[in-house]
Amino acid sequence: MAAPAGRSAQHSSKLVIYAALAGNLLIAVTKFVAAAWTGSSAMLSEGVHSLVDTGNQGLMLYGLHRAKQPPSEEHPLGHGRELYFWSFVVALLIFSLGAGISFYEGVVHVRHPVPITEPTVNYVVLGLAFVFEGGSWAVAWREFRKQRRGEGVFTALVQSRDPTGFVVLFEDSAALLGIAIAFVGMFLAERLEMPVLDGVASLGIGAVLALTAIVLARECKGLLIGESARAETRRSIREIAAREPGVRQTGRLISVHLGPEQIVVALEIDLDADLDGNDSETVIRSLRRHILDRHADVTEVFISPTGAAG
Repeated sequence: MAAPAGRSAQHSSKLVIYAALAGNLLIAVTKFVAAAWTGSSAMLSEGVHSLVDTGNQGLMLYGLHRAKQPPSEEHPLGHGRELYFWSFVVALLIFSLGAGISFYEGVVHVRHPVPITEPTVNYVVLGLAFVFEGGSWAVAWREFRKQRRGEGVFTALVQSRDPTGFVVLFEDSAALLGIAIAFVGMFLAERLEMPVLDGVASLGIGAVLALTAIVLARECKGLLIGESARAETRRSIREIAAREPGVRQTGRLISVHLGPEQIVVALEIDLDADLDGNDSETVIRSLRRHILDRHADVTEVFISPTGAAG
């Protein structure tokens, strides 16, 4: 049962990323062509935004690939946290490249406004971009809803141990908001004959990207440091141990996610006083097997007995 569950979750993660990558690549090319044609600062910022998002999806796919590498002597628990590392790099790129270039473009065009030519081209491109981004967002939202388990959006974000879902969802949400800001900025710049508003729109896009990057970096930092298994998983492990013959009570339980589907557990148990060494080993092996069978995402269980076997 463990393998199919893991493959299904990974397939869903890749589906979200592939959908976002294809959409962002097409959108980036279209936006850059439109920016070169019309001279719009906001459109250029949007092109950079989409290009950064395309690169980010490539990094997420690389992170998924690296996370699948088997354990080695140097990394005995595997490489699951590589996904968390590359997710953190994605947040840094959104901030440094996406927000940084947007702020730069905004400042330049606020100081030296340039009238937009052929504004209709920009509107058509933004409309198409909104459709493509909306499709990618819908895929990401559908997969994120599967992880929510009835929780609120904020709670699900904090509790999520799979960055592929919420990183792409946040990127696509920021992209849709950025498109709206670019549209309003260009529309007002044209109608009010104030080209400076095009630069102001770039600053607004930069602010959206900076905020998105900060939120993502905060969540990815927690995963990198090491977050425990969800409360229901920890509770289930204790219940399994409590039902195991020969276990009098459970003690300290430590769990940590090394990847979305890779949890390491360390559990202290108090064994019955009349168990000898062989019986204790049998209980420990049985308990370990029951935990692994019940939880496909638990990959390692370390059990420390106390009492008679201590």
